Amino acid sequence: MAKFALTVNGSPHEVDVDPDMPLLWVLRDELGLTGTKFGCGIAQCGACTVHLDGQAQRSCVTPIEAAAGGDIVTIEAIAGPEAKAVQDAWIKHDVPQCGYCQSGQIMSAVALLRETPQPGDAEIDAGMTGNICRCAAYVRIRQAIRTAAETLKG
Repeated sequence: MAKFALTVNGSPHEVDVDPDMPLLWVLRDELGLTGTKFGCGIAQCGACTVHLDGQAQRSCVTPIEAAAGGDIVTIEAIAGPEAKAVQDAWIKHDVPQCGYCQSGQIMSAVALLRETPQPGDAEIDAGMTGNICRCAAYVRIRQAIRTAAETLKG
């Protein structure tokens, strides 16, 4: 066990955990932030996506030791114009079905729009690769990202 200082959603935290514990389990089990989901445990489904220093990161394979000291943002606190545009577009296009993948999908979409404000279909597909939706809402997800980009364009 070791102590790690974290900034999560703008608040400082200290946890005493195994250095190899995945960030996902620190967020869920130690800090009670359950919006970030466990899907596969091998960074293949995207349900566990968070932002670490502004970059989309799969928290299920990120050891706390590697995340300590970074700025971590989860679905509970995602904010800013890109987040608002994505959330509004998700509702407009009725993207959620079962909802399980949605936190990871939204976190990836926001990161994509922050990096590429006006993505084409190929960029959307590349930016969202690794985010699996068991309900197969991919067409609506792509359309929602296009709508969010248009909203941000003004």
